[in-house]
Amino acid sequence: IFIIVPVTREKLMASIVVRSVRASLKLIGLHVQQRPLPKIIQYRNVATANPILNKKEYEVTFVLPNGNKVKGKGKKGDTLLDVVVNNNLDFDGYGACEGTLTCSTCHVILKKADYDRLSDQPSEEENDMLDLAYGLSETSRLGCQIELSEELDGLEVIVPAGVNDARS
Repeated sequence: IFIIVPVTREKLMASIVVRSVRASLKLIGLHVQQRPLPKIIQYRNVATANPILNKKEYEVTFVLPNGNKVKGKGKKGDTLLDVVVNNNLDFDGYGACEGTLTCSTCHVILKKADYDRLSDQPSEEENDMLDLAYGLSETSRLGCQIELSEELDGLEVIVPAGVNDARS
């Protein structure tokens, strides 16, 4: 078993994990031989989280019923519901089903040009939930079904005044 410990600010935590793994292996009777790694491996950043952390962020503006504009940021592939949750935006009742397509509380209205830029059309399940939404329009979508991309950077959506939780 080879364990590569990156030489980064996380080295202390990594060494604790390595010691724990060694102790666990020793308990089950496996001997762990410790060998120094070549310098090229020691100085490579092998953390897999870095590409995720360094993803470009895209901005979304939510226009509330009172006219206030609230901005949030998300990464490629995040849904508008993810943006609301990850930015701790407090929209009453928004996303009650947590993106499982069983309510219409994340209903948003897009400008026609933005609606046409979306890469996919609403599914039959999404349309069923949209039929239950208050303030439905031709450019309505569920925020849990709109994924951010570079093309949608700067997107502005209207959050309707009322929410209808179809689950209740």
